[in-house]
Amino acid sequence: MPAARSFSLKQARRLALAAQGFNGRQAPAPIKAARLNRQIESLGLLQIDSVNALVRSHYLPLFSRLGSYPQQLLDQAAWSQGRQRTLFEYWGHEASLLPMSMYPLLRWRMQRAAEGRGIYSQLARFGQEQLATIRRVLAAVEEQGALGAGSLSSRQERAGPWWDWSAEKHALEWLFAAGEVTVAGRRGFERLYDLPERVLAPEIFRQPVLDEAQAQRQLLLQAASALGVATEKDLRDYFRLDPADSQARLAELLESGQLHRCEVQGWRQPAYCLPAVKVPRKVEASALLSPFDSLIWERNRTERLFDFRYRLEIYTPSHKRVYGYYVLPFLHHERIAARVDLRAERAQGRLAIHGVHEEEVGLDEEGIQALARQLRQMAGWLGLEQIQLNCQRDGARRLGRVLF
Repeated sequence: MPAARSFSLKQARRLALAAQGFNGRQAPAPIKAARLNRQIESLGLLQIDSVNALVRSHYLPLFSRLGSYPQQLLDQAAWSQGRQRTLFEYWGHEASLLPMSMYPLLRWRMQRAAEGRGIYSQLARFGQEQLATIRRVLAAVEEQGALGAGSLSSRQERAGPWWDWSAEKHALEWLFAAGEVTVAGRRGFERLYDLPERVLAPEIFRQPVLDEAQAQRQLLLQAASALGVATEKDLRDYFRLDPADSQARLAELLESGQLHRCEVQGWRQPAYCLPAVKVPRKVEASALLSPFDSLIWERNRTERLFDFRYRLEIYTPSHKRVYGYYVLPFLHHERIAARVDLRAERAQGRLAIHGVHEEEVGLDEEGIQALARQLRQMAGWLGLEQIQLNCQRDGARRLGRVLF
């Protein structure tokens, strides 16, 4: 076994940023479908979230890395039919859009769900106790094609939160977790479910099922590629593997030499990387980040890498919020240098900036200029003609002088 490599914290940051697609090079315009698909393949997945305060979160990571791109390209990749469809929905890191190449690597998770393992206890219990409902809902999908939960529901009152789902919604979610149905498209943000053999390309759907260990090793290797350098917990979290599975597969990958153990300055836990990993000399990217961006979604890792404590405050009462409702971290030259509370006010055609909070080191003039460029580009990408600054902090005043 080779001697463990050692990385400074600065080197670890550069490894992580480069692995996540922040290489400082502007993607050529216009962005084509092939470029978008390569970026998603590199990341392994995009997390889906329903909050639409700015734009739904799965659109943002591509903007952060590629700049302005047609959102319909992602819609086409995720929910169209035929060869243009290159993504599928499943539980990756929470609800996710994943490249079709990942489908065989998640069949074991579907099989576990069908057995009542690896899913919410309430959903597992539903699968055991409500087989008649599940069979009825599956028969409706088989007969009628892509259906949403609303068109099947026997309830008269409006559904509440997820634990207040109708029986039909529970059945569809159980079938989805078990791989018996998949998402064919969306109506608004409502999932439309159909049989996977009618949605996925035959060469994907008919691939042999990999054994669990083989699939989990591939998922850990994909996570290592997307993270650059990572602890075991970082690697496991990327695709939400169980600790016992992750630790067993990691030992196998180390034994085979497919992963190497390494050390990172200031990290208490050992880290791991691919054998051929190379540290960039510098990373000069600037980007506004989704709260659910894979660069920062593991908050402890974000603190270790960037000395940046980040918590989403959407569900915090407004009078208790520190930074705002929908706050995007601003990455600039290897640091997360600021937080910006943004809202798309679509009826007024405006991007509203409700808060600008610089980190302790702050933004120099170049950083303020870079943030202004990102905000202008975002407004244009979202089709918003105006930018309104609703913050009186010092950083906001500096930004205003550059922005307007």
